[in-house]
Amino acid sequence: MSPWRAVRAALRVYVAGALVMLSQLLRRCLGGFSEPVFPPQPGRVAIVTGGTDGIGYATARRLARLGMHVILAGNDQRKAQEAVRKMKEETLNGQVEFLYCDLACMRSIREFVQAFRQKGLPLHVLVNNAGVMMVPQRSTRDGFEEHFGLNYLGHFLLTNLLLDVLQASGCAGRCARVVSVASATHYVAHMDMDDLQGRRGYSAHGAYAQSKLALVLFTYQLQALLAARGCPVTANAADPGVVDTDLYRHVFWGRSLLKRLAAPWFFKTPEEGSWTSVFAAVSPSLEGRGGRYLYNERETRSLGASYDPHLQQQLWAASCRLTGLRDSSRPLTPE
Repeated sequence: MSPWRAVRAALRVYVAGALVMLSQLLRRCLGGFSEPVFPPQPGRVAIVTGGTDGIGYATARRLARLGMHVILAGNDQRKAQEAVRKMKEETLNGQVEFLYCDLACMRSIREFVQAFRQKGLPLHVLVNNAGVMMVPQRSTRDGFEEHFGLNYLGHFLLTNLLLDVLQASGCAGRCARVVSVASATHYVAHMDMDDLQGRRGYSAHGAYAQSKLALVLFTYQLQALLAARGCPVTANAADPGVVDTDLYRHVFWGRSLLKRLAAPWFFKTPEEGSWTSVFAAVSPSLEGRGGRYLYNERETRSLGASYDPHLQQQLWAASCRLTGLRDSSRPLTPE
């Protein structure tokens, strides 16, 4: 990729982020963010990837407060132990636990699913939250570009491997739910089906935005397949907004000065950022309703190209090939 193309990709991402930050500032000035009220969820089970810090931690904590059995999926044992201890204290819910899962490694994802299955638990909510943002060019253990491999492809594989458990756990009038955390950067992304790995030239900003667009396309195609099969499972995408988390450590302007000056007004807190994910996971208003793009606990439109069924199907078929799963013309079960 030419330097100019990389600069343009960065500018598009920053413009998208700036517009979101301005809207968040306006909302804060006009009365702030009102914390939603969610119904209790006793007896239900959730998995939250990246649940040890940031938006993931806030999401898992809120689900635990609602009475759910919450499993944090992550790749940092030490951080996870502290997160579980702290979450149990804060929620008074003893049903919070950690299972190791490195989303940058397909073998680790399969081992996680096997460990979860051995528990004999149902699964009512899967929150695909974990991710990296604008990291230097590097690959996952399986050789995929990291944004595409971890943010998207890891969650694609995880969801498909757990889909039969989700289906068995849902029922008429109480569907199981898949929530994938997207980003406003998907509005400025381009899905290059001939170069999903960015081998023609790398842009950290473009790769991040593409991974989030991939999650939106995946959500819509998954919902279409679930609906066609009459499965009691729904899939929605949740956009948290611009949130004050450690994800910004790779952004060139540095997090310290900007966050110190701007965060109180322009950024959401992790708790505020988690509300849309929790809304997608438990809101009665979304019962049986999937294929939505949600922002600020409301349905909104995603990028026009994300509704292209041909592009959705293309990405799904390519993802199946890359992960070794059956393609969309066959039942959604793992090999």
